[in-house]
Amino acid sequence: MHIIIIGAGDVGYNLAKLLSYERHDIFIIENDPEKFAHAADGLDAQVYLASGTSFKVLEKAGIKDADMLVSVTNSDEVNLLAAIMAKQYGVNKTVARVKNIEFIDEKSPINAEKFDIDLIIHPESETAEGTVALLKQSAATDILEFADGKIILMGIQLDIELPILRKPLHELAETFHDFPFRTVAIQRKELTKIPGGNDMFMRNDRIFIVLPREHAKDVIKLTGKEDVKIENVMILGGGQTGFLIARQLEKDYNVKIIESNADKSIRLAEQLKKSLVIKGDGRDINLLALEGIIDMDAFIAVTGDDETNIVSCLMAKHLQVPKIISLINKADYTPIIPTIGIDAYISKQLLTVNSIVKFIRRGSVVSVASIPGISAEAIELIANVGSKITKKPLSEQKLPKDAILGAVMRGDDVFVPIGATKIKAGDKVVLFAMPSAISEVEKLFT
Repeated sequence: MHIIIIGAGDVGYNLAKLLSYERHDIFIIENDPEKFAHAADGLDAQVYLASGTSFKVLEKAGIKDADMLVSVTNSDEVNLLAAIMAKQYGVNKTVARVKNIEFIDEKSPINAEKFDIDLIIHPESETAEGTVALLKQSAATDILEFADGKIILMGIQLDIELPILRKPLHELAETFHDFPFRTVAIQRKELTKIPGGNDMFMRNDRIFIVLPREHAKDVIKLTGKEDVKIENVMILGGGQTGFLIARQLEKDYNVKIIESNADKSIRLAEQLKKSLVIKGDGRDINLLALEGIIDMDAFIAVTGDDETNIVSCLMAKHLQVPKIISLINKADYTPIIPTIGIDAYISKQLLTVNSIVKFIRRGSVVSVASIPGISAEAIELIANVGSKITKKPLSEQKLPKDAILGAVMRGDDVFVPIGATKIKAGDKVVLFAMPSAISEVEKLFT
């Protein structure tokens, strides 16, 4: 595909990096010299230093032949205008990122869908949904849903001594055959590995397991974790993300939200129905103690400053809050977060990239998701009639070594595939793959 990306910030850069693995023709337009230089040096793409709304530059980037334009600058106006211009040139698919929530409001007279834009991404909404899902599966560091929620991928930190450590995975599968699960990735320090049957779990590994949702509690017990009952939640940060999280959570939980800005605090108090809004500095341990942080079941830090989020989460950890979630905006921080004691973290940029990639791969691909700090992707595919994957048992298929099938949904049944399994047309398959293997895997299903 010929894809034009406008904006080479964290979202544009990571999107281009991911798509370049799959040999798409990528053209990037960026008007900031520093971001331009970073993209030109680090990406396999043609990069232009210019405005994304310049007709001349868009034509240089081949917009007349482009299959898709994705505009992810920090300006809603630039993103919307670029997407509208692309449609005038006949580009089939357009994507725009927006910060103003009014542009995704169906009741708004000027919402972006009326501009004939195919996908509108609002990162704060994506982040709020991801945070709420993670909170509800409190023992996990990561949680992704597939096959209409019937298959889940859980990330779990093995931070205590366990009987399952230092035993080959094939032996564990035989020992715990009462419930189906498949280990699809192991993160050890900064390295991610798609494991084989002889690999072992080690202490401090972050493991990723695909399984039917009804067996989540079995896996949590197996890994020595407990699902904490969540009743009281404290949120630090009253921006759009914090507001959207609080609005969802206040229906079922007791929510306190801390915001340092007086005007934002007043607006939050007016907009939220049940949440208690506190004006104050979330880094002040005395304030946190005064507001009952030791009685909280969960602490969520979603300010716009990574350092504030990290420090406040570490204070909450020190005060033994059972569940801690931090928003991390800088990709450079993600490898160290699990090692410093933060249970789970979310990346607004990565969630945005996931949504765009899912849209790009529509067809046999139902869903795609990346996890912060992990170099592999989880993908849900549907096997098409006549596709290669349906013609032979898995043991006879030439699957890439950097890909592993986690679970299959056939009708209403979910099972973990083995070598003798033969995938049928219409099966939903969840797999984990390194970027270099994704294109080859997709060919098996189409």
